[in-house]
Amino acid sequence: MLKKEFRLKKGSSFKATYSQKRIVSDEFFVLYGGKNKENADIPTKTGFVVSKKIHKRAVKRNKIKRLAREALRLAIKENSIEKYNSFQSLIYVAKENSLDLDFRTAQTSVTKLINKLANKFL
Repeated sequence: MLKKEFRLKKGSSFKATYSQKRIVSDEFFVLYGGKNKENADIPTKTGFVVSKKIHKRAVKRNKIKRLAREALRLAIKENSIEKYNSFQSLIYVAKENSLDLDFRTAQTSVTKLINKLANKFL
């Protein structure tokens, strides 16, 4: 589980990140990136969104979020994401294909999207 200092919690923070229009996607997630950071000491905050359109049961939606959070946490711990600290905030929005997601696929998708976002907007 991600620590509280790494989580995006406020609605205004989500809106600010969405308004930056920095978007990359793959078959499982859409990743929205916030502003570039000037101060590297402040942690990057990350949010995970799974719409009711994906599945009506909260159990299924929460499973997708847990998989993605754990994949991100381990990627940060292993330092496999080089430019994770370049952004103030990140939001992962799940697509319908993410219902059939396993952990390894989630891990590759999460890391690939951050690297793709960094290459595109840095």
